[in-house]
Amino acid sequence: MAVMASEAIHADIPQQYPRRAAVISWIFFDWAAQPYFTLITTFIFAPYFTSFVAPDPASGQALWGFATAAAGLAIALLSPVLGAIADASGRRKPWIAGFGALLVIGSCLMWIGKPGDPGIIPALLLAYSIASVGAEFATVFNNAMMPTLVPPNQIGRLSGTGWATGYVGGIISLILVLGFLAASPETGRTLFGFAPLFGLDPVTHQGDRITGPLTGIWFIIFVLPMFLLTPDYPAKHPTREALREGLIELKQTLGELPQRKSMAMFLLANMIYTDGLVSLFAFGGIYAAGTFGWYTIQIGTFGIILAIAGTLGAWLGGKLDDRLGPKRVIAGSMLILLLSIAAILLVDKDSILFVKVAAPQPGSALFSGAAERAYLVLGCLIGAAGGPLQAASRTLLIRLAPKDRIAQYFGLFALTGKVTSFIGPLLIGLITEVTASQKAGMAVLVVFFVAGLALLARVTVPRSPSP
Repeated sequence: MAVMASEAIHADIPQQYPRRAAVISWIFFDWAAQPYFTLITTFIFAPYFTSFVAPDPASGQALWGFATAAAGLAIALLSPVLGAIADASGRRKPWIAGFGALLVIGSCLMWIGKPGDPGIIPALLLAYSIASVGAEFATVFNNAMMPTLVPPNQIGRLSGTGWATGYVGGIISLILVLGFLAASPETGRTLFGFAPLFGLDPVTHQGDRITGPLTGIWFIIFVLPMFLLTPDYPAKHPTREALREGLIELKQTLGELPQRKSMAMFLLANMIYTDGLVSLFAFGGIYAAGTFGWYTIQIGTFGIILAIAGTLGAWLGGKLDDRLGPKRVIAGSMLILLLSIAAILLVDKDSILFVKVAAPQPGSALFSGAAERAYLVLGCLIGAAGGPLQAASRTLLIRLAPKDRIAQYFGLFALTGKVTSFIGPLLIGLITEVTASQKAGMAVLVVFFVAGLALLARVTVPRSPSP
């Protein structure tokens, strides 16, 4: 590993950057964590919950929204404090390990979600909330390691490559589940025509429920290279002293934030558009399940296609980030998302943009309906734009934040990404419940992207990262 000079240790920035193996190992954190978001929150478990565990899809969407909101509120309240303490202590890996353990425990407990058992819903949603808290906080501290890994002019590429690698991990985990584990209850066969491995029972949806334990095991295996090969920040203060100093620095940071107008405006924009993006990803599969009657195999195949689009989008976005700057990449991504979600609201199983089309027939080929194919195309646009938006956002944060308080600002970044993250799911849940319409619930997301674009326009980006 590269040796850091004493001056660089003080500034938390190495004068020499670590070897390529260390950088690649850091990138594999995204690979390790992505199945949680791909399998559980988006394409497999969440739609399964709304279709087979909850009483009906509308109430299932509402319940999932309330649980997502509760986890988001906990993350919002704690993230800046923990980030400040991590900056004062100097270490990142112990935090990643601790919150990674919550991700593993919460994910594994989701196996208990049997179909048609409403009594299990509170415990299942609690497990989901625990896993969500673990996944988000582990990501905060992993992000904070970025400035030590590559020069400033390569941060965009590093961020985009990380997101792209994560999407590939999501694709492979989806293929594993659909091809070998989750089978149709009608045929008893997986997407590849096999009987499920390990004798998983299609009738009780064990192939859907196994995504929880699979996510936990996957994370443990693939996060190990980061712990073994990627250098951590040097330790600075013991825990008790770090707690006191971290809280003092957080108070100072919050006090100076009004003078950092571009940072404040970016954090506000991030708060709004991240809420919209997370809600869109969280409820996209649920919305498809309710609109088209898709089950695990259809939604999972849809997820593979979207993840491929997301991989290409994140990789290209990383290159555009270094060339055009993260602000332009964020703005372009939001425009694509805004137009896509508006178009999706005008697609139903028997109509596209108010034009009647033939509805898909039972037993027909996968995505044979015109409306299904339109939804698929729009979903690919969302997948291709979502990766660059998230990758460029953490790059822009690094360009705006002081380097000696990078974890603290990533904590604020997570705060703004989560402090109102309960509002999107909560509004979707409330509007869906009141109107009994999934379409009405999803329509609220348009507002988030419009407001995010307006606020981003007021951010001024320095030519080089902040000192």
